[in-house]
Amino acid sequence: MKSCKLHSLIFLALAGISVGGYASASSPGNDTAPAAPVKNIILVHGLFADASSWSGVIPVLQARGLKVTAVQNPTTSLQDDVAAVRRAIALQKGPVILVAHSYGGMVISEAGNDPKVRGLVYVAARAPAAGEDYTALTRKFTPAPASAGIKWTGDYGQLTEDAFVHDFAGDLPLKQAQVLYAVQQPMGRAVTLGRTTEAAWQHKPVYYAVSTQDRTISPDLERFMAKRMKAYTIELKASHLSLISQPEAVAGLILRATHADEK
Repeated sequence: MKSCKLHSLIFLALAGISVGGYASASSPGNDTAPAAPVKNIILVHGLFADASSWSGVIPVLQARGLKVTAVQNPTTSLQDDVAAVRRAIALQKGPVILVAHSYGGMVISEAGNDPKVRGLVYVAARAPAAGEDYTALTRKFTPAPASAGIKWTGDYGQLTEDAFVHDFAGDLPLKQAQVLYAVQQPMGRAVTLGRTTEAAWQHKPVYYAVSTQDRTISPDLERFMAKRMKAYTIELKASHLSLISQPEAVAGLILRATHADEK
């Protein structure tokens, strides 16, 4: 019964049907069908997290026969993280879908022009234009509370427990959020200075999951970036960590992207 329910949720997510925390999807027109589905998925985590943040999404994708790689970004600098993703792309046999959460959106925007990459999926993720100052962009929208909770020790920053639990992982059970807080990966100060030189989303099919209750990136900023990219967009009633609180919905969007062809 559990397996049937899971597959039903995946089907509904693929269809863009609203169920519970799921929201109807809208497409501005860059969602087209390819000759053959993409089988390789590379998952890129964001700041204050690691590759295990995809643990709920991975089994859903694997159950559909996809080859999944979750990159362990060092989060020391944008260049270091892009290099990690490019190494993962090089190891794939065949076309790839890149998926990113949060800051990871900058990483896949930079690494995504690789010819193997057929599409990009952004999950409550940053999506700056080439050379754009992302921090300046955020100032055009209501400030997200989580940023005030970053505590620096030398050249590395982490979220305070209060900011992590309430602003980063607000829709997770308290005990689960506290476990994730305990294993959060520090952010290198150089990350805050990084700017993309590429915007792969200008040339590849793009998909975006907006978190409507996000307190780490403004939901309105997420909507702005999704609209600017002309992304196929869904909205999830979730915190910044929708990939953990709603893994089936996020997996459904990724599954849709596997059938995307180049523009």
